[in-house]
Amino acid sequence: MAEAKHLKTDPLTHYPELQLFIAGEWISKGSRKSEPVLNPATGEVLGELPHATEEDLDRALAAAEEGFRVWRAKLPEERSAVLRKAASLMRERGEQITTVATLESGKPILQSRVELKMSTDVLDWYAEEGRRAYGRVLTQRQPGSRMYVVKEPVGPVAAFAPWNFPQGNPARKMGASLGAGCSCVFKPAEDTPATALLMAKCLQDAGLPDGVLSIVFGVPHVVSTYLLNSPVIRKMSFTGSVPVGKSLMKLAADKMIRTTMELGGHAPVLVFEDADVEAVLKMAVAAKFRNGGQVCVSPTRFLVHDSIFDEFVAGFTAKTREIKVGNPLDENNQMGPLIHARRLEAISSIIDDAVQAGATLETGGALIDGPGFFYLPTVLSNVPHNARIMNEEPFGPVAIINRFSDFDAVISEANRLPYGLAAFAFTDSAKRVKLLGEQLEAGMIGINSFAISTPDSPFGGIKESGHGSEEGIEGLEACLVTKLISEV
Repeated sequence: MAEAKHLKTDPLTHYPELQLFIAGEWISKGSRKSEPVLNPATGEVLGELPHATEEDLDRALAAAEEGFRVWRAKLPEERSAVLRKAASLMRERGEQITTVATLESGKPILQSRVELKMSTDVLDWYAEEGRRAYGRVLTQRQPGSRMYVVKEPVGPVAAFAPWNFPQGNPARKMGASLGAGCSCVFKPAEDTPATALLMAKCLQDAGLPDGVLSIVFGVPHVVSTYLLNSPVIRKMSFTGSVPVGKSLMKLAADKMIRTTMELGGHAPVLVFEDADVEAVLKMAVAAKFRNGGQVCVSPTRFLVHDSIFDEFVAGFTAKTREIKVGNPLDENNQMGPLIHARRLEAISSIIDDAVQAGATLETGGALIDGPGFFYLPTVLSNVPHNARIMNEEPFGPVAIINRFSDFDAVISEANRLPYGLAAFAFTDSAKRVKLLGEQLEAGMIGINSFAISTPDSPFGGIKESGHGSEEGIEGLEACLVTKLISEV
């Protein structure tokens, strides 16, 4: 087995050699199976990603078991210092990390820099909140007795993340588990592995003990099944699609593994007649096409009051046509490619189906010629309910704009789907604001804003969009167990 003591980087491309990180060691491909990692903007191969063998996974699990014993014994202040130092190192190495994140995800570089700030803020949040895992003392029942409640780390965590936020997803998964005193075996997406490896290097250089964190890769269902069948794992955190999430929950149920599931969404956006149309358009188009619409909370179903519908459609379409699509390393571009060719096929199929069902194609609806996986920002209007896109999460650069005239009817439409991750609404009516907060079915609701994620706010959904939250005190709580101690 070929092993490297350090994460190697090509100084010309900033792209690191792809390795496994297990028990504090960087492990090169050697004779392992591997898969190519592509640059979605060009289709070129960035590197070969090694797949963990069963021996590698066993070693990662053993390291997590021992690492948990070591890490939970550290004082909260010591754990906090490591996370803070790692966040500081990420900021120092920010240009390399954001360049790598853009190379492998296709996200525009300016958005990668915003994501870096969010990610380091998340690590800082968990560094501090981990120092405040308080318990409580209960009322005394008899002289000389005492009953009290303590919070303790749940144990080794298995975490699985998608590719769309190659910095943010690892920060949430690793930050919560490490901040609570847990060890973590983390499988990032095979499409965007290097960003997570660079973040792991920052944690290692910040003083994280060997074994507390391992990074593994492989065929997703093979790795997840192997890890979740182990008695070592006590908690699972997953971000991804609803079907995969349901499958993993069934595996977790066999061993009663605690779960945090952040699954798909299909966010409605309710725009009422008293909204400032131009202000909403400016925010909405930017939010819709952020990361090419490949965002779980991306605004997708725009439900616009009949009295402003035509104005809204015309304005949204005009602003969409102005979006600059191209090389994501160019700071002038606002949208890059989709992550891989499969997404191009999926988006093309679901948009074609909508048009065949009777939707109006306002703009876009086509691939962009040339290398890479580029698709035109797309706007559909008057989309019938029987179109697939009205019922399936599109997860791409397409906005749906339909009309409404009745409050109760639009609430019913907004809540119609089994998804409940995010919902948005725009109105100047104070009374309506309260009703929207009460009646929209989603784990996160933005009213007159698309800003629904901060390090101290819970991030999660309801219904088939999952359960539990990341970030905020809820994210830390998910990695803690409650223990009652009664003394007489």
